[in-house]
Amino acid sequence: MHVEWVRDFCLTFKDVEECQPFGPEHLVYKIKGKMFLLLSLDEIPLRVNVKTDPERSIELRESYPDNILPGYHMNKKHWNTLVLNARLNPGLVQELITHSYELVRK
Repeated sequence: MHVEWVRDFCLTFKDVEECQPFGPEHLVYKIKGKMFLLLSLDEIPLRVNVKTDPERSIELRESYPDNILPGYHMNKKHWNTLVLNARLNPGLVQELITHSYELVRK
């Protein structure tokens, strides 16, 4: 998965804003002024932080210990870092990004 893939997917959601409040090495996607995804541009493999239901966070981390980690520099109860390499299914990544968007939109 590439930056463009994540970016294009995030921009399909209604009322999404793309910005760089943390500098040029990060893209942030917001809904109604609240962040639902943080994308690190300077890491290989690509990493994104998404908001996740706390109970599901634990389940995901246990199921994908090398690819879904507690949110880096985020509230670890509510955020996960997704390591986007070939081992993480793109369908799951889309599902988690959508889940993050929906959680924040509420």
